[in-house]
Amino acid sequence: MDADELAARWRERLGSWAIPDEIMAKAPVDPWGHSPERFGTRTDRALADPDDGPTMTRLAEGLPAKGTLLDVGSGPGAASLPLRERIGHLYAVDSSAPMLEGLRSRAEKLGVPVTTVEGRWPDVADQVPVADAAIAAHVVYNVPDLAEFLRALDGRTNGRVVLELSHTHPMSWMTPLWQHFHGVDRPVRPIAEDCVALAAALGFPVHVEEREAPLERFSSLEELAASVCRRVCLDPSRAEEVGRTAVELGMWPVPRDRWVTIWWE
Repeated sequence: MDADELAARWRERLGSWAIPDEIMAKAPVDPWGHSPERFGTRTDRALADPDDGPTMTRLAEGLPAKGTLLDVGSGPGAASLPLRERIGHLYAVDSSAPMLEGLRSRAEKLGVPVTTVEGRWPDVADQVPVADAAIAAHVVYNVPDLAEFLRALDGRTNGRVVLELSHTHPMSWMTPLWQHFHGVDRPVRPIAEDCVALAAALGFPVHVEEREAPLERFSSLEELAASVCRRVCLDPSRAEEVGRTAVELGMWPVPRDRWVTIWWE
């Protein structure tokens, strides 16, 4: 299967994750939104206890001392700021202004020179220079046009490109809860192998490493319940019911995910 066919299949499979209109219409809040505070906590944890897994290792190997690093879908900087000692200048791209503000404040405290660009990749690719290395961590499941995304990432990088993503869609673990509360089945794909296949078909000499996620998904059943209420389009007042249901369905504690690192020169 060629790159065009694989790209179309990725787009179609990702599109199948759309929430049915009748459920979406009743959602109390945007089920696809992300909390800057939650992401900020993860970033601070990564700064305090840097991960020595394959993503950080491969990125550090490919980033020259005081080199330029491009972080696409940066959030507050969990995938880039831990390499602060090696970064000469960080270019961070994200569609969320609050996420970028969190990154700027942390970079300033760490003494990391940073330029932030608000917008979606690759729409804003021409607003950043070509960098020595690039990272896009836990972003691709939000990208329908993945071939265009990867081409632009490679085109704006002189050296190594690193991707990190979960083995399965990051919301796939909630499938039993969708079935319970809405009688709706959720898709199985796309998965990491689909991203790998597309990157290889585009001509990139990909390397792949996989491991258990270094972090628990939730620190408490209450945190899980609050997240599920948002993601499954339930009123927050049902959080206790959601937590109880998760326990009854054998979903607590949530098993750790598998994370995949994809990289090429």
